Amino acid sequence: MAALRVAPYVCAYSDENEENLHIEIELPGVDKKDITFKMQETSFSIDAARGDVRYVGTYAIGCPVDPDRAKATFRNGLLAVDVPYIQPAAEEVKQIPIAE
Repeated sequence: MAALRVAPYVCAYSDENEENLHIEIELPGVDKKDITFKMQETSFSIDAARGDVRYVGTYAIGCPVDPDRAKATFRNGLLAVDVPYIQPAAEEVKQIPIAE
């Protein structure tokens, strides 16, 4: 029988200083050796297996991050990743008028 593919529960938010993105992914019953986590500046993907269940997903990141400086831990079925944001070049911000 083929593995059941499901999307894991994912929670992502900025730290209190808005310098790092913190990502939490719930992977109940998964062993660390069965996790593949990949990250780019604007997205990340997870592929993890537990018996006949396979947790898979690809997620967009709204602000670019530096994947070379990411740090990940896995404890009690929770994958936690902290990665710093890439500081964008200063851009002129324009207010957009809203029509009635």
